[in-house]
Amino acid sequence: MLVTDELIAQAAEAAQRAEEQRRLDPDVAKSLVSAGFARHFVPRECGGAEGTFAELTQAVAALGAACPATAWCASLAANLARMAGFLPAAGYREIWSDGPDTLVVGSLSPFGKATPVPGGYTLSGRWPYISAVAYADWALLCGMLPDGGGARVLAVPSSSYEVVDTWQSIGMRATGSHTVVVQDLFVPEARTFDRLDLIAGRPVDSTAACNRVPLEAANGLSFATPLLGAAEGALALWTSYAKVKARAAALRPNAPGPTRNGLAQTLARSAGETDAARLLLERCAEVADLGADVAPLDARRNLRDTALAVEMLAQAVNRLAQAGGTTNFGDDQPLQRYWRDINTSATHIAIQFESAAMAYAEDRLWTTEAAA
Repeated sequence: MLVTDELIAQAAEAAQRAEEQRRLDPDVAKSLVSAGFARHFVPRECGGAEGTFAELTQAVAALGAACPATAWCASLAANLARMAGFLPAAGYREIWSDGPDTLVVGSLSPFGKATPVPGGYTLSGRWPYISAVAYADWALLCGMLPDGGGARVLAVPSSSYEVVDTWQSIGMRATGSHTVVVQDLFVPEARTFDRLDLIAGRPVDSTAACNRVPLEAANGLSFATPLLGAAEGALALWTSYAKVKARAAALRPNAPGPTRNGLAQTLARSAGETDAARLLLERCAEVADLGADVAPLDARRNLRDTALAVEMLAQAVNRLAQAGGTTNFGDDQPLQRYWRDINTSATHIAIQFESAAMAYAEDRLWTTEAAA
């Protein structure tokens, strides 16, 4: 069990304080690691769980209902460790040499430059938006090779990079997603892998199912699942608020304020969209857990469904906020934080519906059209 009632309560209690400090509460960060998020996808040979996407989806969503930023960091802690499993065995054994609870953060965006040298590469660059970097032990950073040689992912210990305070977002403030800077750092070959192998689900040495799933089938879950929790948390808050308003409307049907019919429609539509998103994401997790057996069309359907789920979740929360009254937009009110967090996160490049739709349509429209 990755998430407990104690962890959920701890994350909820610290949420406002963490937002003000623009990073996770230190005790919450420790609790996430202790709960098993960092080790969830770590190879068993290194003491990890080699867990499933289905388990992680349920745990992250439950945590997101308490604090979306905490759930975001928990999800990425698990999924960045999964990506570290694509390293050669010598590399991932080094990362987990002190145990499976090493916290790995990182970015797959090729904002750096990786130059081949004898025995490895030299790496330079700046990578923004590295969530939970304040508590990280290692970072996976992506650099472009010279002369069109593609992109390489390199594992760098926290002692070898600089963290620059750049995270000033209006949403997901507690994720502490600052910038990592590396300059002319030597990284041995064993701590690197080809980004194309990650995309295709071709680890160098790992045989775990979680490492053999194509990225299209799994990546969207990293970002969509915390937002499922955010929507469910917002729905619970709004429902408590609406119960009070519904009683007032029953006692004074002609008084200003929301009507019982309006409250009912808001509840039904937002709850329905949230439930539908959950069903889609649970199916996506089941597909991702097939590992190497995921069919290409199903992988692209997962990409579609995670992006579609995010659109529905944002729509549901926006409706709740619109019908939440002025009171819920106070600085100390959690509903407006859920609203900001989910709309900020929904802009992430990995969960944009237009690109997901193009990938999904590729074999269904363009290939058929070309053949005709």
